[in-house]
Amino acid sequence: MDKCSLCGRPENEVNMLFTGVEGHICDECIERGHQILMEDKKSTGSFSVGDIKLLKPKQIKEFIDQYVIGQEHAKKVLSVAVYNHYKRLSQPVTDDDIDIEKSNIIMVGETGTGKTLLARTIAKMLHVPFTIVDATVLTEAGYVGEDIESLLTRLLQAADYDVEAAERGIVFIDEIDKIARKGDNPSITRDVSGEGVQQGLLKLLEGSVVNVPPQGGRKHPEQKMIALNTKNILFVCGGAFEGIDRVIAKRMNTQVVGYGYHKIQEQVDKENILKYIIPDDIRKFGLIPEIVGRLPVLTHLDPLDRDALKRILVEPKNSIIRQYIKLFEMDNIKLEFAEDALEFIVDQAVSFKLGARGLRSICESIMLEAMFDMPTGKQKEFKVNRKYAESKLNKNEAVKYKNVG
Repeated sequence: MDKCSLCGRPENEVNMLFTGVEGHICDECIERGHQILMEDKKSTGSFSVGDIKLLKPKQIKEFIDQYVIGQEHAKKVLSVAVYNHYKRLSQPVTDDDIDIEKSNIIMVGETGTGKTLLARTIAKMLHVPFTIVDATVLTEAGYVGEDIESLLTRLLQAADYDVEAAERGIVFIDEIDKIARKGDNPSITRDVSGEGVQQGLLKLLEGSVVNVPPQGGRKHPEQKMIALNTKNILFVCGGAFEGIDRVIAKRMNTQVVGYGYHKIQEQVDKENILKYIIPDDIRKFGLIPEIVGRLPVLTHLDPLDRDALKRILVEPKNSIIRQYIKLFEMDNIKLEFAEDALEFIVDQAVSFKLGARGLRSICESIMLEAMFDMPTGKQKEFKVNRKYAESKLNKNEAVKYKNVG
């Protein structure tokens, strides 16, 4: 009679005996092994949701630190929100009727401060389906533009049409501020790319079963729909919210009265007024209250100063300088940047006021001729110094006259 290779009990004393190539294991030994495995995962600080290995908030932030420079507050907020969201997915069914709600996120920050990079880095860490959608192309159904359900179509495509995987993915809605209504009062005319889109997003953010066209709805109206439940999809929204600083400043001025007014005004960081943002400022900017309520986690991104731009240029795993070194390495050319060249690039980026994106455009202008000539040349080493960087950047007519007028 067959018996369990671990506990030694015969087949007639166990509920089920699984047969392997050279042995057997009973159902009770499998259950005990599973319990030991789960205890070990808890003690090591990680657990899995399906095939998602999730770390603790500090470990999540340490991972993000490898790719994103600065933005300490935003990193902490995102780390906690993502940890709680995926911990929620692993919540066992209990009788206490406590249903943990998801925490969608909205990030406010100037262009080039790293909103998209933060969301993409978290998706890279979790290995979950991730898609970036531009809110400016969305319109109500029946109007020129993309349907709101196209957000989920792209998520399905990122998941290779695996519905179960897509239902625990991340959707990053960029330029969320561009669908704000034009005034604080409800629109009396149909705002198909503003307030109308916000109304359509409500059911997706809240969590509901949505019929999604797998190829996009407008071009293939005859296709079979796929039902997708958005309850466990994490929505991260980002936007520059150009002009919201005036909304914040107005609120802070009107709230302060009495003898302590000037003292409080002196403590306000006028260079980074976004740090004082509250949900009501988002509402006054033009997002409807229902949308604001479904994006409970609000965080800001600090403007990048000169030191942060210098670190972004060289420190992250996929920094711009490392990318150029890798590109030249593929042509068997050793590329090096002198310190004075890096200082020059950062100075130019500060004057451009485009955040981290300005670094890339400047480097492209400087490196264009080298990338054009050197792959066919015989030179195997190349060092970029300040003199070379200045000469190449000055040849760019657009850059030369950027301050004219």
